[in-house]
Amino acid sequence: MTLGDLSESIAPEHQKALQIARTYLERPDFAARLAEYAGRPVEHIFRVMPRVANARLNKAVETTILSCLKLAIGSLRERPRRRPASRTSSVLAGINGGVSGFFGLAALPVELPLTTTLMLREIADIARHHGEDLSNLEARLACIEVLGLGTRRPQGGLEVGYYASRAMLSKLVADASSHLIERGVTGVSAPAVSSLLAEIIRRFGLVASERVAASALPVAGALGGATVNFLFMNHFQRVAHGHFTIRRLERHYGREIVRGYYQSLSGNPSEKKITRL
Repeated sequence: MTLGDLSESIAPEHQKALQIARTYLERPDFAARLAEYAGRPVEHIFRVMPRVANARLNKAVETTILSCLKLAIGSLRERPRRRPASRTSSVLAGINGGVSGFFGLAALPVELPLTTTLMLREIADIARHHGEDLSNLEARLACIEVLGLGTRRPQGGLEVGYYASRAMLSKLVADASSHLIERGVTGVSAPAVSSLLAEIIRRFGLVASERVAASALPVAGALGGATVNFLFMNHFQRVAHGHFTIRRLERHYGREIVRGYYQSLSGNPSEKKITRL
């Protein structure tokens, strides 16, 4: 299909929604967004982060993702569809970050899981808003998938786009889902589920490390824990809106048409003007 054929297949309002989604999903670099506020690259900040903090962070991320998976399996109950209260969630995350800021890295094992669980609830609200049925385990695992889609790093020297990244995660989600449907929370120890957890932990840990480094060191002290958490929450809200917009339109038009139009937007100057949903 040519771009003209694809454009004729998709309604104008949905074309705009896809442009917005692509902007969110192909530029989800938390470090870059934070650097706009901090005035210097967060990667430089992370290089001087204490090694002990790295070990503590890895453990906190592992605990967080496991808890979020169990939450997604057991208690993301279906509620009436409504507009997500994104601003409220960001403010609550900011308050959580501000309070924990008084205790520094010592608060990390408590604060990161709380913030991420709050974020998962917001991701679930965004999923509902876009028509996902959270009584379906696959839809709930798609919420967890957002945590893995929130970073975009080169792999093997190549930049990995949204669809390539999603394809890898979707295969892991499908394998894990079949085990979890049979066994529930007790199936978390199955190899297929462990593979999904390991991949989400690896991806989410990259963004979490940037967030922790930026909020823990004096060079970013002007931002404060509250501001960094606010941006952290906002970052994943944008990724969730992009991801579930794509899924909603795929249900409407079919995956091939949506993917074709999405990929045709590469290098389109007009998409750079889209900044918000």
